[in-house]
Amino acid sequence: MADTSADPITNGPGAATVLAAAIGALTLGVLALLGDAFPKISAALNLWKPTGALSGVTDAAILVWLLAWFLLSRRWQARTVNMKAVNWTSVALFVVAAAFTFPPTMDLLQGK
Repeated sequence: MADTSADPITNGPGAATVLAAAIGALTLGVLALLGDAFPKISAALNLWKPTGALSGVTDAAILVWLLAWFLLSRRWQARTVNMKAVNWTSVALFVVAAAFTFPPTMDLLQGK
């Protein structure tokens, strides 16, 4: 007979990983758009001259991703969350992030 008294497997940490990656990607897209649209933001994001604003964009996106992952995984550590909702939300965030980093979309949003 199988032991049915074992604790159920939770999916919270996995869901946190998926959603945090999408949040990090969206951050990258938003900061890339803002850095391209506003010279002051571009200058603030320029952490290393050879790469320009991209150095700050990627560094900030990585920090946001890690922070989101840490907070979500702590919050959902022992939970079973709705993976369908997490996955669809993540797909939507990834699509927006990809659109924000696509040059024709960036130009359209900036009125170029």
